[in-house]
Amino acid sequence: MVEKDFVKSVTAMEEDFAQWYTDVVTKADLVDYSSVRGSMIIRPYGYALWENIQQALDGRIKATGHENVYMPLFIPESLLEKEKDHIAGFAPEVAWVTHGGSEELAERLCVRPTSEVLFCEHYKNIIHSYRDLPKLYNQWANVVRWEKTTRPFLRTLEFLWQEGHTAHETDEDAHDETKRMLDVYADVLENVLAIPVIKGQKTEKEKFAGAKFTYTVESLMHDGKALQSATSHHLGDGFAKAFGIQYLDREGKLQYVHQTSWGFTTRVIGAMIMVHGDDRGLIMPPKTAPTQVMIVPVAQHKEGVLDFAYKLKKQLSASFRTGIDASDKKPGWKYNEYEMKGVPVRLEAGPRDIEKNQVVLVRRDTGEKMFVALEELEARLAALLDEIQGNLYNRAKELLEKKTSKAADLGEFKASLEKNPGMIKAMWCGKRECEDKIKEETGATSRCIPFEQERVSDSCVCCGEKAESMVVWAKAY
Repeated sequence: MVEKDFVKSVTAMEEDFAQWYTDVVTKADLVDYSSVRGSMIIRPYGYALWENIQQALDGRIKATGHENVYMPLFIPESLLEKEKDHIAGFAPEVAWVTHGGSEELAERLCVRPTSEVLFCEHYKNIIHSYRDLPKLYNQWANVVRWEKTTRPFLRTLEFLWQEGHTAHETDEDAHDETKRMLDVYADVLENVLAIPVIKGQKTEKEKFAGAKFTYTVESLMHDGKALQSATSHHLGDGFAKAFGIQYLDREGKLQYVHQTSWGFTTRVIGAMIMVHGDDRGLIMPPKTAPTQVMIVPVAQHKEGVLDFAYKLKKQLSASFRTGIDASDKKPGWKYNEYEMKGVPVRLEAGPRDIEKNQVVLVRRDTGEKMFVALEELEARLAALLDEIQGNLYNRAKELLEKKTSKAADLGEFKASLEKNPGMIKAMWCGKRECEDKIKEETGATSRCIPFEQERVSDSCVCCGEKAESMVVWAKAY
């Protein structure tokens, strides 16, 4: 009865996916709601998850030669307005500070939605010669965007992220940086979060405001909707011209720098939940899980059981993120709680196991139960966590392939969305009117122009004219 009561508090995915998601993020102790609409409190379990993801990405960022810095939270309005396309793109989402204490400010301050202009102002002061380049900076910070519709992790007024901002001598160098950092994001998503991605370029309509072009990694959620998981922008020299960021080149001539920016946010936690979760709650990839192994003593009131369990915890903690639940809750309740929280492996140990010099391991991803001798435990656990990590990626990859369709015309496009919601590969003429019409008639948007191109047909899926490229389309979060 305990198990049924615990699980029925989570809405079934197929019944109401949005409610299932809300149930999971709150009942798995990832977040709580704050008193400000659209803002979330990231609870310790959720923040530990973010720290593991952050550590994996930060190490890769530093390995590519970048340094971490920190920029101010506030941006003067006059500074923000220096790049017109940029401010126009962010204007609807900007939060403004108009008073300091009881006094009205002489100039409004923007609460940063992103930090391009702050880095530009700084770069103007510190870049003078080609010897000062490249500047490879990264910031871990919070930003504010005044979203109308919010959902924990996926879209909130305030969220956590990293934003890289670099300056280079040439356009080619900036282009290489844009691609390199996209590959870093894809590596973290696929090999740490076990989320397969499609890499490509955003259309002109969907690119970052003020950028020359935007690269993206797109992921598919369980319900068939896409999620933009990270982006990398080639800013060209537009910001440099607006802010006067110049340097003396190797011939002693003044040149403008070429810049990039790129970002990865707590939104990926939402992606992880929606890609891997099931009706029992979260399923954590072992590389991100705050707790990789949870020890649950069975019949812990009996002599020697708790001592055995704590000895195991001490032993395993040297190699794995290991927890123990020695509370007075019944074992069945504990099993359900850690399934809800997505702990990759549950370790059960009771009097019979102690007698047999063994433990019981239970996989969260498949529910498989196995008996493992103590002398084999650490080696088996290491292999098992690798198996779970690989299995989660493979399952997500299979879903992506299953939910990817091709369409030659708008009729096929609409039928595919109806029968098999997911990604649609279709040719596009490159015209904004067709992109707008597809969104208006189907609700799907262009996710990216994949680097790996296919020839689905010779004509645009919308107007029938000669196609320019194959685009991946989907309804999206």
